[in-house]
Parts: sequence; structure tokens; C-alpha cells
Amino acid sequence: MLNIVLFGPPGAGKGTQAEKLQEKYGILHLSTGEAIREEMKRGTELGRRAAEQMEGGKLASDELVLGIIENYIAGHRSAPGIIFDGFPRTLPQAEAFDRMLAKAGTAVTVMLALEVPDEVVIDRILTRGKTSGRADDQSIDTIKNRIEVYDRQTAVVADFYKKQNKFRAVKGVGTIDEIFERLCEAIDSLH
Repeated sequence: MLNIVLFGPPGAGKGTQAEKLQEKYGILHLSTGEAIREEMKRGTELGRRAAEQMEGGKLASDELVLGIIENYIAGHRSAPGIIFDGFPRTLPQAEAFDRMLAKAGTAVTVMLALEVPDEVVIDRILTRGKTSGRADDQSIDTIKNRIEVYDRQTAVVADFYKKQNKFRAVKGVGTIDEIFERLCEAIDSLH
């Protein structure tokens, strides 16, 4: 399986690039947020627990997110690979994720980290906020806080995959196609 952890700050273009990678390599794209919403929509036990936890703006717990991802992996064993969009975000998630994948007889192939300067991220998110209507995409203070949280929590996750020689930094500035080409080069160099 080609299991890709697609990493980068908010506004790095992970969702856009994941769709293009999915199409090119014929692998699945798992956005953690979408998976949680799907479980909630289906009314599963995990979905009900997620709805309870997220009521009032809280994040779903690591245990819950990992359970949802484990269900997704179990339901897609025959897939040629999966792009994990923005997951894992913390060291405990990364360690548990590695154990979960090992139990399923697979592993992370590579972590592709889109590197984008903060000022570019802020500009992209503000632009997205004008069209998306999302309040959290329209406040510079909120955006800066999201970037700080990302930097603080996820630097250790990058180090975790660097120690496994699975980390690849990819310049995340340029046109969508230029960034896509860099990602493909990183993936193709693995073979």
C-alpha cells in the first residue's frame, strides 16, 4: 500500500493536492474532519461520541479520531493506498497510528510536508475566507493562532517520521501544478 501522510499548516493546499494525488495514483483520500462528519451522519457509536465531544467547539479526542481512522482502514483493506490529510497531528497520534497500521499489516510509506511561509498561509486563508464564508478564515488573529498551534504540536510529528527516514519536505509555494509536480517527484523517488 502507498500510505501518504500529507502534512502542512492550515492553508497549505493539502486538500487541493490530495485530490490531484488521489486521481494520479488511484489511492483514497481521507480527511479526518470528513471521516468524523461521515460517522456522525451515519449515526454510528463513534459518530455519536464525536458529536458529544465536539459540541461547544471542542476537538474530538485522540481515542475517538483513531477509532474512526481504524474503521476507515478496516473498511478499505483492498485499496492500493490512502492519503491521510493532516493526520496525525500530535506525537501520541503518530505513535498510535503506526501501531494501528502495523496491526493492519501496513505502514506509513512517506510523510510529505508542504512547506509554506506564514505570510503566504495567512494570505491564502484570508482569500479562501472571502469565498468560503468561514469566520475562522477571516480573522488574522485566529489564523495566526492556528499556525502557532500547528507549529507547536506538529514539529514533533515531523521529527518522528524523520527518525524513520519517511519525511520529505516539499516546497508548497507556486502554482497548483508546480506544487503537484514536486509532490509526484517525491513519491516517484521512493521506488
